[in-house]
Amino acid sequence: MQTDPKLVALRRGLLEPLVLAAVESQQRYAAEILAALQEADFPAQEGTLYPLLSKLRRDGLVHHEWRESPTGPPRKYFSLTDAGRTQLAAFREYWNELTLMINTIGR
Repeated sequence: MQTDPKLVALRRGLLEPLVLAAVESQQRYAAEILAALQEADFPAQEGTLYPLLSKLRRDGLVHHEWRESPTGPPRKYFSLTDAGRTQLAAFREYWNELTLMINTIGR
């Protein structure tokens, strides 16, 4: 993983769209979201994930429902709202525009 401060800042900015993408096609609870991020080699920690999930919920981008867990207390399962789907689509479109700019400038 890159340790260049500029790349770290860029990566930090990607956490929100990655969390939205993690709950795009299936409901997940926080530990599953964290595992999905880590599986994609994105360094994320509970200490940053939980506040972000709360912010995304307040912003109306995700909602949650409580479900009983067979192995412990109930869990909050998160999924995208329509506004969350719109935001994720906007992130993807903008990312594609940025990628195109980087790949074509100076050629």
